[in-house]
Amino acid sequence: MNASKYIIGIAMAALAVMLGCKKEEYNDVSFVQTANAPDKLSAFFDITQDNTGLVTITPNGEGASSYQIYYGDNTTTPVSIAPGKNTQHVYAEGVYNVKIVAKGLNGKTTEATKQLTVSFKAPENLEVTAAADASNQFKYTVSAKANYETVFKVYFGDVANEVPQSFLEGETISHTYASVGTYTIKVVALSGGAATTEFTKQITIVDPVLLPLTFESATLIYEFSNFDGGNTTVIANPHAGGINTSAKVGKMVKNPGQVWGGSVIRMGAPIDFSTNKIFRMKVYSPRVGAKVLLKVENPSDGSISFEKEAVTTVANAWEELGFDYSAINTSNVYQNIVLIFELGTVGDGSANFTFLFDDIRLTNSMPVPPGAAPISLPVTFDDPGVNYTVTDFGNNQTVDAVDPDNASNKVKKTTKLNGAETWAGTTIGTPVGFATPIPVTATSSKMSIRVYSPAAGIHVRLKIEDHNDNTRSVETEAITSAANAWETLVFDFNNQAAGTAAFNSSYTYDKASVFFDFNVAGNGKVFYWDDVMMAAAAPSSSSLGLPLDFQSATLNYTFTNFDGGNVTVVNNPDASGINTSTKVAKMVKNAGQPWAGSYITLDNPIDFSTQKTVKMKVYSPRVGAKVLLKVENLTNGGISYEKEVTTTTANAWEELTFDYSGINTANSYQKVVLIFDNGTMGDGSANFTYYFDDIRLN
Repeated sequence: MNASKYIIGIAMAALAVMLGCKKEEYNDVSFVQTANAPDKLSAFFDITQDNTGLVTITPNGEGASSYQIYYGDNTTTPVSIAPGKNTQHVYAEGVYNVKIVAKGLNGKTTEATKQLTVSFKAPENLEVTAAADASNQFKYTVSAKANYETVFKVYFGDVANEVPQSFLEGETISHTYASVGTYTIKVVALSGGAATTEFTKQITIVDPVLLPLTFESATLIYEFSNFDGGNTTVIANPHAGGINTSAKVGKMVKNPGQVWGGSVIRMGAPIDFSTNKIFRMKVYSPRVGAKVLLKVENPSDGSISFEKEAVTTVANAWEELGFDYSAINTSNVYQNIVLIFELGTVGDGSANFTFLFDDIRLTNSMPVPPGAAPISLPVTFDDPGVNYTVTDFGNNQTVDAVDPDNASNKVKKTTKLNGAETWAGTTIGTPVGFATPIPVTATSSKMSIRVYSPAAGIHVRLKIEDHNDNTRSVETEAITSAANAWETLVFDFNNQAAGTAAFNSSYTYDKASVFFDFNVAGNGKVFYWDDVMMAAAAPSSSSLGLPLDFQSATLNYTFTNFDGGNVTVVNNPDASGINTSTKVAKMVKNAGQPWAGSYITLDNPIDFSTQKTVKMKVYSPRVGAKVLLKVENLTNGGISYEKEVTTTTANAWEELTFDYSGINTANSYQKVVLIFDNGTMGDGSANFTYYFDDIRLN
């Protein structure tokens, strides 16, 4: 019992203590209201050193619960940040008053303004590349890179009060100078502010003097060095006529001095004697029998030289002299051209010692001697007794050349020089035309030219006219269909070019001019050409032979089909590109034999005596289809010759060439056999359907 009482007593005492405790609340915030406003405001500015203008602003102070930052530029709305935080802002270069407003817990604020200066460093490690264009000596390209730059500006230095052009790192900017001279290119790297870094480079624009020397360029500097009495200048042609109607010529006056008095000009590059080794030069001499020496020298060692002398044959008229350099040592370098008139005689500076010269160029043949026969059709360039002079205009350049495929065949080579006029051309012969009129008539209105073109699809225009009245003319065009291969282009004057006069059979046409890549500015394309003549007459209505064009309404184009081949004459399903004719032949290779094909028998044997290339236009459903063209004897199929080529185009006309140069011309061939995809069985589908046209000798 006593123990229980003791326990109860303790519990009651504890309860009394608990009931005696009182809870207290602390709601007094008066100390906040009496607190001071934020104090000791400051700001730390961290400006990045990359010329971006990025600034990190970190405010600081005592008693601040938040900050408002006014950037001090055109940004009107402040930004709020908590203590210990920061804000970033991009500034332009300049000086700014940054205001910091600190707010305490009691709402009291304190302001402070701190000055911020943002300045950009000048770009560093500026590297500029200024280089001449490889294909145009008047054009320069500029690029640049640097650290801390925002943009580049370039001044090319050839215009007063020049407005610079801007560009960025990684970009290339180009400029073409109008004339030769020395210029200063300046590139300025901008920092985004006032700080800049500059680069300058002095360049010299030159137009190298190269063969042929025509004295016609407005930009070339024809700088002759005169010696021992010789004096050369470039003047207006005082006797424009005959074989030389150019505007500018060289004039040599041989004054008293030495018997070897003359002049020398340095070429912009060594003279290339690898192909052509005959110099030609037009000369106007005051007398017959004047000696003209043309010499080439090494640019640094005059003892390394080669020379030839010619003699004038006419007085007071232009003539062309030839200097045979076939014996020159082509392992040497020759860059200087030396001219000496009347070597061995001291000049006196009079009209009797005044000579004109022009058109110094390298060729592969000597000039036609005076009295050579004038040019007339057909023009083959092979007869040494014919004057095959041609006349270029519009910045064409035509020289004698050899056939790219046959070194024994003489041809002409025409280069449509860079910048040549769209109408640049070449008159076949002299400006006075052919010796006899071109025999074109209403029914025989076609001429042909063999052409070796650098590309297919090039327009070639042929113009014929009356040399006494150039209003009496007619022009027509043909389009090349082969690249780097000979083809015969046919020009039909009954189908004149748009916008030109129509053919008039009553006119006398005795002058012809050819225009390569007509209506396109010159870009250096090179053309070989030969065999200007009246086009071969089409087969008569009663004679089936080459060319086979399937256009006749009276000829019987009967094919004999064998082993699955089937040929019919149909309308051209795709009159476009190189074949706009209305009728073509269609070959369907059906199931049968892998050699299935067709043949046609001509009325007469094929004449392979002069032409041994066969051409045929083909429209194939796929690339890589094999086309076999075979010729056979009329009665003995064992006497034959064949060639196979492969198509390179699908679903478009292309011209295939079959080289028959190995044919035995002693045999007679009168059948033309065609087999497509020899060795593969046909199935008569579209994949084994072919079209062909214009089988002809070339």
